[in-house]
Amino acid sequence: MHSQLQGRVSVITGAASGIGKTMATAFSTAGARVVAADINPTGAEKTAAEITGDAIAITVDIADPASVAHLVQRTIEAFGRIDVLCNNAGIVDTMALPADTSLDEWENVLRVNLTGTFLVTRAVLPHMLDQGGGAIVNTASEAGIRGGAAGAPYTASKHGVVGLTRNVAWAYGNNGIRCNAILPGPTLSGAATQVAAFDPKGVARYQPVIMLSDRVATPEQVAEVAVFLASDAASFVNGAIVPVDAGWSAG
Repeated sequence: MHSQLQGRVSVITGAASGIGKTMATAFSTAGARVVAADINPTGAEKTAAEITGDAIAITVDIADPASVAHLVQRTIEAFGRIDVLCNNAGIVDTMALPADTSLDEWENVLRVNLTGTFLVTRAVLPHMLDQGGGAIVNTASEAGIRGGAAGAPYTASKHGVVGLTRNVAWAYGNNGIRCNAILPGPTLSGAATQVAAFDPKGVARYQPVIMLSDRVATPEQVAEVAVFLASDAASFVNGAIVPVDAGWSAG
């Protein structure tokens, strides 16, 4: 594990907290040079400072093409290449039922979770193509393969991430670029704190599905799968959608 990604430049979005922060640490432990990217500059700087290996922090709004371009430019300036991209940044919804979901919430969640993932991927691909390959790991969700794990915006956005993952894998597999997705189940990531309040009607409807799993992952358990998918140990794994959910999706 400690040399799986030796010297490889790994960009991790959403690295200020939760799964992203743990990914940054895990990738560094595996030998990678890490770019901790997040919209929260203080959190990103803290993550980079806590990593003992080679790491920098870059502030990015993944939903803003200009900000994404800056992220890629700064990474190339600092390290000269991009070997791994972990599209981990995302936001949750209020779990409102479709009829109760506002257009603002729908557009905001789709813009960050799906369009943001696309924008960063699109910006990184030319560099991976020029250098002859790379690995992309997208953080989707159980909501990317289920209809009752979250509200409509989050569910649609994560289904979109699954589709984008497969499309990129198919389009660029012959160019040495692999693209896979992980689907975390319930995880101690703090994501629920992103919204002020959940919609009670939606929670009441989705609760039976949510409670099908009584096991909650640690961020470390999710991050280890991302390291594997980014490493040469997964060199023939491309377009895979990998649940990290203790078997929840098997039911």
